[in-house]
This record gives sequence, C-alpha cells and structure tokens, in this order.
Amino acid sequence: MNFRRIFLIAVPYLWLAALFLVPFGIVLKISLSDGALAIPPYTPTLDFSQGWAGIRDFFSQLDFENFAFLASDALYWKAYLSSLQIAFISTTATLLVGYPIAYGMARAAPEWRPTLMMLIILPFWTSFLIRVYAWIGILSNEGFLNQILLGIGVIDQPLAILNTNMAVYIGIVYTYLPFMVLPIYAALEKMDESLLEAAEDLGCSRLSAFWLVTIPLSKAGIIAGCFLVFIPALGEFVIPSILGGSETLMIGKVLWEEFFNNRDWPVASAVAVILLLILIVPIVLFQRNEQKQREAEG
Repeated sequence: MNFRRIFLIAVPYLWLAALFLVPFGIVLKISLSDGALAIPPYTPTLDFSQGWAGIRDFFSQLDFENFAFLASDALYWKAYLSSLQIAFISTTATLLVGYPIAYGMARAAPEWRPTLMMLIILPFWTSFLIRVYAWIGILSNEGFLNQILLGIGVIDQPLAILNTNMAVYIGIVYTYLPFMVLPIYAALEKMDESLLEAAEDLGCSRLSAFWLVTIPLSKAGIIAGCFLVFIPALGEFVIPSILGGSETLMIGKVLWEEFFNNRDWPVASAVAVILLLILIVPIVLFQRNEQKQREAEG
C-alpha cells in the first residue's frame, strides 16, 4: 500500500521535473552564460572530459551580467510593464464578459447545458492562427465591423482599431474566453440554489444575494479562470504580432526577437527566467495564503 501511494505521488513530481524543472534549469544556465559566435551561440559549455577541473571552470564563468543588462535597458522593463498592463486589462475584460456567460449556462435548463458547453468549446476546433487572422478582416479599415457601423450610420469614417492595443485586447479576450468561462461554470453549476432562496428569505434582494452568496461561492472558479487567462496573456506573442501595431510592446515579442533575430540566447534566456519568476511568485504566495486560510478555518 505504501509503495502504491509513493508511486502515485512520484508520477506527477517526475512529470514536473522532466517537463518543467529540467528545461528551466537549462534556460537558467544559458541566462548566466555569455554570447558567442559558436554552436551553441553561448559560452561556457560543460565538458566532462576535464573532470572536476572542467566543472569548476564551468561554474566560475557563469555570471549575472545579462540580468544586469536587462535592468539597465529601459526597453525590457517597459516591455514587462506593458505586458503586465495588457494582461491585466485583458483578464479583467475576459472576466466581465465570461462571468455572465458562465452564469447563464449554469442557470440554463439541464438539457441545454451540453449544447451551450459545445458552443464554448467549438472555436477550439479551428486553428488558433486562422481565428486570429480572421480578426484582421473584421477590424481593418475596410473590415466587416467598420462596414456595418458605416452602413447603419453610427460612424462617418472607419475606426482605426487594427494595429492598436485595442485590437490586442479584443484578440486576447476572444481567444482565452473559454478558459475563463469553463472554471466559473464548473463552480456555479455545483452551487446549491437553496442558499440564494435562504438569503432572500432573510431579507436580501436578488442583487444582494448575488454579491453575498453567488460571487463568494464562485471565487475558486474566478481565480482559476483569471490565472488561466493572465498567465498565457502575459507572454503572448502571436496576437500582438498579428493584431498589434509597432507601438504594441510585449515581452513575448521581445523574447522572440532576441532568440531569432539577434541570436542572443543568453539575454533571451534571462528575459524568459524573469518572466517565469513574475508568474510563479504570485501563484506561490496565493497558494500559501489559501493554505493558511484553510488551516485557520480548520
């Protein structure tokens, strides 16, 4: 029994080590290296043929110069701040759009819920790139949206939406909306409706019951959805490259340019390490806070 328990616990940890810790260690090592005109394009490289002397020499050549360079260059910290802003606004907008959808699905008749679920998942049946490129035809000056607005007389001239941050927000909200809707729907579907009836019997209005009962009970789904949207949106590359303009600065674009245009793997790895730390630290702090709250309640 103990062996089976150890095996079940070891499998996810081995998976985590193989697909996260090992790649992160490699990226971290490259971030501490120096650029070089070689294959691979960085030094030092570990040579076991020299024994312990080679290992000591390898670690002695590692430094934090790339991280110091990122801190001294305004381009990088501006890219981080811009990415945080865009990810936060996009996550907030996705929550404002996704919560009513999830609430409507949870309150729909049981026979309609599978159909509504399929409609939410249906966009995943189409290529991600095709869906993003489709927004060019919708948001461009001669696009579908401007044609409708001009046709009904709402505007006199086309709106300049494409190649702006607004187009990036629209693309992110559209792309990641299912990741917000599904966890909130899962939380709302399990909610006992008798709690709302009890709150109304105690004098709460429907709006008060919603804020005091429904929102707190769906807190886990809201947090999960926000994480599922914010984390990929922070490092997004495809959407700002296709829908955003030259002034749209996101760290994903900077990371791609460092790797493939500048061929500066050490700096690009340093950018990736900082981006990963920005994502991991809040998650770890949140989990510890939740654990302390559970312990206090217990």
